Amino acid sequence: MQKKHYELVILGGGPAGLSAGLYAARARLDHVLIEKGATGGQVLLTDWVDNYPGFPEGISGFDLVDKMTAHAKRFDLNTLMTQVSRVDFSDPKYKRLILDDGSEMSCDALIICTGASANTLNVPGEHDLRGKGVSYCGTCDAPFYRNMHVAVIGGGNTAIQEAEYLTKFASRVTVIHRRDELRATKILQEIAFANSKIDFIWNSRVTSIEGKNGVEGVNLIDTSGKTSTLAVEGVFVLIGVTPNNEALPLDLLQADKWGFIPTDLETRTSIPGVMAAGDIRSKAVRQIVNAVGEGATAVLAAEAYLQSLK
Repeated sequence: MQKKHYELVILGGGPAGLSAGLYAARARLDHVLIEKGATGGQVLLTDWVDNYPGFPEGISGFDLVDKMTAHAKRFDLNTLMTQVSRVDFSDPKYKRLILDDGSEMSCDALIICTGASANTLNVPGEHDLRGKGVSYCGTCDAPFYRNMHVAVIGGGNTAIQEAEYLTKFASRVTVIHRRDELRATKILQEIAFANSKIDFIWNSRVTSIEGKNGVEGVNLIDTSGKTSTLAVEGVFVLIGVTPNNEALPLDLLQADKWGFIPTDLETRTSIPGVMAAGDIRSKAVRQIVNAVGEGATAVLAAEAYLQSLK
């Protein structure tokens, strides 16, 4: 039976939320972790995680989440599967959460771990080949593409930085951009243009991704209507991420222009007693390992805040 008020609510059950849940449960805080679906977040969509400490042979995204969840449950993690439609900070004493069914709950401290979602192309083949050659993180998956030809979709800072990183492993990186010039900063452009392993296809967009058991190529159309096919063994879709912030009062949280939540080094937001951890934070690096660290940090900050109320 769920209560109406908790010391601590953790909103979101990805790596940051599960780490926060582990620390909260182990500290015996009066807590609940709220997740609208299955715990794990984007990691559940990751075929193989090869850079998480403690797993030298790598581990599937599903298995990593399963182990994280089991670890937290060993300390009696309290979870509630429901959708939060709105977070309300109008009460100076309590943080209020309005659920989809109209019911409410409140808490003294709140950790926001709602994450972010990678922007997709929404073209045929993309969904079916996700984790089988289609990736949304070059830093995560580059080592899988040693001596292969890969495509990077996008022209912003992240796309060009990741393209440069991919050249450490791939034999060739082709950047496909829908415009005739990059949006990345000039210094990043200069580095990319000077790299002999990076080439560019301009004024073009991907219409489909081909392959059966893995990526075999992408079909393109340029601004004149001419179509072509590029044979590649991997596709990195790097056209940004969207924060999962629909339920949050972004003005009060002083969200940045993209909708991510800024915090201090201890994950504290501009609202006392409210922390943010994981991909919802305004930051440059979004990896499983730093999300987990932020989740733990957020609980320690929440404990300090709760102690200050006594």
